[in-house]
Amino acid sequence: MKVLKILLAFIVLGVFLAAGAGVGLYYWAQEDLPGFTKLSDYSPALATTVRARDGRILGYFYREKRFLIPLSMMSPVTVKAFLAAEDSGFYQHEGVDLPGIFRAAVKNFIAGGIVQGGSTITQQVIKSMLLTPERSYERKLKEVILAYRLEKYLSKDEILTIYLNQIYLGAKAYGVEAAAREYFGVNASQLSLAQAALLAGLPKAPSRYSPYGNPERARERQLYVLARLRDLGWIAGAEYEAAVNEPLVYGAQEDPSWKVGPYYLEEVRRQLVDSYGEDMVYGGGLQVRTAMDMDHQIIADQALRTGLVETAKRHGWQGPVKHLDVDGYEEFLKTRQLGESSPGDWMQVLVTGVEKAGATVRFGDKSGIVPVASMSWARMPNPKLAPEEAGNVSDARKVVKPGDVIWVSVEEVLEDKPWKLQLEQEPKVEGALVSMDPQSGEVLALCGGYDFFRSQFNRATQALRQPGSAFKPIVYSAALDNGFTAASIVLDAPIVYQDGSGEMWKPENFEGIFYGPTLLRTALVKSRNLVTIRVAQQVGINTIVERGKALGLTGVMEPNLSLALGSGQFTPLNMCQAYTAFPRGGTSIKPRLIESVVSPWGEQLFSATQEVSEAMPPETAYIISHLLQQVVQHGTGARAKVLGRPVAGKTGTTNDEQDAWFMGFSPYLLTGVWVGYDQVRPMGKYETGARAALPIWIDYRSKVEPNYPVQDFQAPPGIVMARVDARTGRLAGPGAAEAFMLPFQNGTEPLPSAGLDELDADPGSSNAGGESLLKQIF
Repeated sequence: MKVLKILLAFIVLGVFLAAGAGVGLYYWAQEDLPGFTKLSDYSPALATTVRARDGRILGYFYREKRFLIPLSMMSPVTVKAFLAAEDSGFYQHEGVDLPGIFRAAVKNFIAGGIVQGGSTITQQVIKSMLLTPERSYERKLKEVILAYRLEKYLSKDEILTIYLNQIYLGAKAYGVEAAAREYFGVNASQLSLAQAALLAGLPKAPSRYSPYGNPERARERQLYVLARLRDLGWIAGAEYEAAVNEPLVYGAQEDPSWKVGPYYLEEVRRQLVDSYGEDMVYGGGLQVRTAMDMDHQIIADQALRTGLVETAKRHGWQGPVKHLDVDGYEEFLKTRQLGESSPGDWMQVLVTGVEKAGATVRFGDKSGIVPVASMSWARMPNPKLAPEEAGNVSDARKVVKPGDVIWVSVEEVLEDKPWKLQLEQEPKVEGALVSMDPQSGEVLALCGGYDFFRSQFNRATQALRQPGSAFKPIVYSAALDNGFTAASIVLDAPIVYQDGSGEMWKPENFEGIFYGPTLLRTALVKSRNLVTIRVAQQVGINTIVERGKALGLTGVMEPNLSLALGSGQFTPLNMCQAYTAFPRGGTSIKPRLIESVVSPWGEQLFSATQEVSEAMPPETAYIISHLLQQVVQHGTGARAKVLGRPVAGKTGTTNDEQDAWFMGFSPYLLTGVWVGYDQVRPMGKYETGARAALPIWIDYRSKVEPNYPVQDFQAPPGIVMARVDARTGRLAGPGAAEAFMLPFQNGTEPLPSAGLDELDADPGSSNAGGESLLKQIF
């Protein structure tokens, strides 16, 4: 009896000691526990999604490829599969599965180390988000305490939502939505039972069970999950059999990023980082809607690339991509195995033989013929000679030799015969295209260069280039507000200026000849430099600078007369902003790429508004638009007549053909194109705005114009039309040799026809700019 009492005392003492030890262990473990209240405001690193205006996805920005979705957007079998694989009693326990922990403890004791965790989904959430990944009993104890607390703080569905969005599933995919896209090319709501079971088997060891790296192990794990679902009674036997026999086709949902409009997407990224910071852009899950019209962008990208290739061909042959010795042939051919190829596709090929009539080439296990006819443009480069002056190449041996690696395009694919190919070359010359709705300010398309992966420098938004004569409409708009009219007569004659350092400046017309007294209308339509200089001098260069600023120009505008001929420096996007005042009736609107930004929780962070500023009277804007229509009908932009629509525009070419521009617009669409080398140098003789930039503009516009109804420019109430004598600038009489219908602000229309003896009138009269300008001839 005494022994029994002693034993009972020891038992009671042991219980108290164990209880005390447990309490002490609890207080010791919970002293430095992290807080978990932030889980109620779950904000994981999420991918930012950028969309075009119609909702199509333009691209993603992310560090962790994760897309947050609620349980309702996951297929029910997906949720069941993860529960069966990881924690079938999730909805029954209070955060910790004690039998499971006991089983794991036994296995760990037998193994002599930690081989099984026995963690519930709640514990896994705690471990991944609040604790370190170390495997220790201390961390396990903390995990258990926090799991019990979390179950009192969040609902089961909330915890499961966090888990299924947080968990890493391999292939850079975090959460079931990203994994569904990465492995099967579908959304989580579309996963089948067989697909869901495979994903549910990944958390245990994503790399080990990856269907891409270890398909057999992935299959074993999938079968385990399906068996668990069947044994738990969560799926019927027939469903199990169907899932086991369902063939799985693996393939990621194509990532559209940087495919269409990469320069547009990059500019959006840059603006977002400026506004929200890199952490928010790459992990904030922003939903961004842009102004891009993806159809416009695809057409614009192709038009610019095609135009730059044609420009490069006019410059001559730059030589092969590289030259190989015979020992390097086979290694190169191994890297050039082809998939599907269609006419128009480009590829690199190896020249294996050359004769006068053409070259034989190899690519992979196939061969082709490049006839000399496709090499006719491949002359020795000489910027002093235009293509029509240099003649065509007629001997292929002067262009390529065996061992050369060259670009070709596919003309015709032939079975069991050499393919028909055309010689190509990637251009070194660069370009930019910006197209926007001038009424709303929405940028529909933006191209910043030939190849984004060759150079990320965005020439549409970052390149400050001289616009040449494309700046002249700004000069003439200032003139119209300072005493000139479209019928003013200005002298086109030699003029020389001497600057403060004693250097002489003698501007000339492009043609190198002089035309005498000239209508202001004709000076703009024909892009006469000397008339523009005289107009700028009389208006005042500071007035022109102020007009440029009013139009939104933010580039370089030195206050000297050369500015009138386009010596300032502006980006193509900024030039488009300035031009919006003409189709808008005098107000300038800031171009915008981003329409809205929404948080992953639906909070509106940004909604675009129109930024409009007054730039000139509506009458002035209409008169300039009318004159620029004449540029298309009778001047340097005549090629644009092919559209058969009311279109206004202006070419621009700088000294030595270093920059080529075309700025063209209709009431509903404004498009600017620039072409030139990044390191400023001549492109070649006659590489003007009309030859280098305008064809790109036409290629793009001709394909998008059918989407718009024909629309003409509407004159404001203060405009009157008058028929003007081209020689005198007065109202044309019946005997006028040449006359033009021109717009005027009411009250400024010219007087009846008179002789040249009246050319000394004030600038505001119909023959403005006479005597005072004549006196400037040297």
